Amino acid sequence: QVQLVESGGGSVQAGGSLRLSCAASGYTYGTGCMGWFRQSPGKEREGVAAITTGGGTTYYADSVKGRFTISQDNAKNTLYLQMNSLKPEDTAMYYCAAGVGLGYQWGLLLHPSSYNAWGQGTQVTVSS
Repeated sequence: QVQLVESGGGSVQAGGSLRLSCAASGYTYGTGCMGWFRQSPGKEREGVAAITTGGGTTYYADSVKGRFTISQDNAKNTLYLQMNSLKPEDTAMYYCAAGVGLGYQWGLLLHPSSYNAWGQGTQVTVSS
């Protein structure tokens, strides 16, 4: 089992920045990828950013390219999402996810089917 706990959410003005953290614990061996997803009321969960844990290759949704950066600290078993130039449309619950013992395709790293462990979420609210 892998447990994921997010932190760092909050309320900011448009144009501001936040850094989200995801602490992983439990049996993390076999984790092939990790990612960040977000969901707002009445909408489907969407992939924001992903990283392959072994190679460190990153992937981003078009809507956040150039503004968000995903990174990992393997020594601390921690995943990060640096969010800059935040917009009101970034408002959502943000979830950390890990794919443990699963294969994945490059084109599905931003799809929830690549992940089987999820955090509880942290709220991000951006006001104008």
